[in-house]
Amino acid sequence: MARATPRPRPSIPRRTLLTGAAAVALTGAAACSRVPKGDALARLKSQGTVRLGIAGEVPYGYVNEQGEFTGEAPELARVIFKRLGIGRVQPVATDFSSLIPGLNSQQFDVVSAGMYINKDRCAQVLFADPEYQMLDAFIVRKGNPKNLRTYEDVVRAKARFATGTGYAEIGYAGAAGYPEKDIVILQDQVAGLNAVESGRVDVFAGTALTVREVAKKSARAEATEPFAAVVDGRKKIDGGGFAFRPTDGALRDAFNAEIHRMKRSGELFRILRPFGFTQAEMTTLTAKELCR
Repeated sequence: MARATPRPRPSIPRRTLLTGAAAVALTGAAACSRVPKGDALARLKSQGTVRLGIAGEVPYGYVNEQGEFTGEAPELARVIFKRLGIGRVQPVATDFSSLIPGLNSQQFDVVSAGMYINKDRCAQVLFADPEYQMLDAFIVRKGNPKNLRTYEDVVRAKARFATGTGYAEIGYAGAAGYPEKDIVILQDQVAGLNAVESGRVDVFAGTALTVREVAKKSARAEATEPFAAVVDGRKKIDGGGFAFRPTDGALRDAFNAEIHRMKRSGELFRILRPFGFTQAEMTTLTAKELCR
């Protein structure tokens, strides 16, 4: 996460987003009649636009204070798709839990939300190799009064636990023994920070980078040190990548080739670094490894 940068961000009317997506969808439909059916890369090059599903999460894909779409995934997408001959990138914002359904129902062409690659998601979409790896962290009250540093600590303390819609952290808490029915599901990390600050919950779990960024200006909450969740007795290191429809293997492969060139040259890190990523978050993991 899943799963980013000033806390406040301008709201964009849902009608505006849907209208833009619909307009591009019509353009795509027209283009499809002129290119071989199923050739996603040829279709996107013909229409000149790729629609990116993002989830409004800092630092992966979000709207900044100037009302512009940005984040590590949209910025990376702009570079790669331009090299693939697609000049325009149109981010389409939706809830995180709607990203895969929206991709498979053709509301957008690619998911670029820094989504964690895991076995369940690999059964639904094709992933490019991850552009980063990530540990988890918590937002807690200043001073961490309940000493919450792992999911096992949350279970031990019987803490009120929250995480985001569709986040992998739901499963990690469950693997540690936290009852899933008791997990508070919130919209995003900003809602998580607010819930911790107000005392509604004791802890909010997210990616280490997201948690660090959203909590750094808070006077009442803080981020814990990053840690690896333990699942089936093994430490879990996640990797996030772009998702494609199962029928779009050639598009995914072309994208993957560019990702690997950028890793070798160091260009990938130069794009991600302004969004808070460090060398520790660069990875050689593959989607195949993470899909197991």
